[in-house]
Amino acid sequence: MTETIAVTGATGQLGRLVIDHLRRVAPGAHVVAIARNAAAAADLPVEIRSADYTRPETLAAAFAGVDKLLLISSSEVGQRAPQHRNVIDAAKAAGVRLLAYTSILHADSNPMGLAVEHRDTEAAIRASGLPFVFLRNGWYTENYTGSTGAALAHGAVIGSAGTGLISSAARADFAEAAARVLASAEDQAGRIYELAGDSAYTLADLAAEIGRQAGKPVVYRDLPEADYRAALLGFGLPEGLAAALAESDVKAASGALFEDGGQLSRLIGRPTTPLARTVAAALAA
Repeated sequence: MTETIAVTGATGQLGRLVIDHLRRVAPGAHVVAIARNAAAAADLPVEIRSADYTRPETLAAAFAGVDKLLLISSSEVGQRAPQHRNVIDAAKAAGVRLLAYTSILHADSNPMGLAVEHRDTEAAIRASGLPFVFLRNGWYTENYTGSTGAALAHGAVIGSAGTGLISSAARADFAEAAARVLASAEDQAGRIYELAGDSAYTLADLAAEIGRQAGKPVVYRDLPEADYRAALLGFGLPEGLAAALAESDVKAASGALFEDGGQLSRLIGRPTTPLARTVAAALAA
């Protein structure tokens, strides 16, 4: 029988990559893209179903016949826990056999404010009785390299991470890991993966790499949390997101984004994408 694998948040950057990888690593599966705006998913070469985390009535039809479901965490910080509970309830009612959730690195002990909703979601999934697998994703390298243009313009990378080591990986690495877990013939129920890059770096290392590749000096300027939050607001980020990112950087200074277990590279069967390659892609964009 053909297995049906569904991916929520399918039009987001991670969701699109997961679907691409699923089509490669699970060619016999029936892949379903679930999106709030079905029109935005029209280019995806899989079945498309419309559903909204905030509208439980849309989720039942979207999950009908789904064997494995990837719940990509909502982008609406502060609203994630109730939205995710709607998905969990609908998945249970639909008889989903495995619920995979994109959580945060070391969710049970991570001191970041962003970890709270992930802990709440993990607890809700456990309480539901659904078979689950937690994909505890570390930082995407693109979270930092997305500001490469500004770093070059001002000759500085700014942040509040001090000398904290960040074990990030490219978004595509995390997407491939999710696809391989969903496609696996092994029983994944109950597994928890702490996913991070093979190599860690500081933001000073990041600045040096940008400068090396661009051929101009770029330094790291460490800021107090309030100043970094203000800078992010100046770049146009919403208040809540700016505050969350600044606070996350402060927690990264004490190791909240460091992990050296190598689970991500073992899942994808190759080394994770080096920092230099993601910086090069940002410079070429």
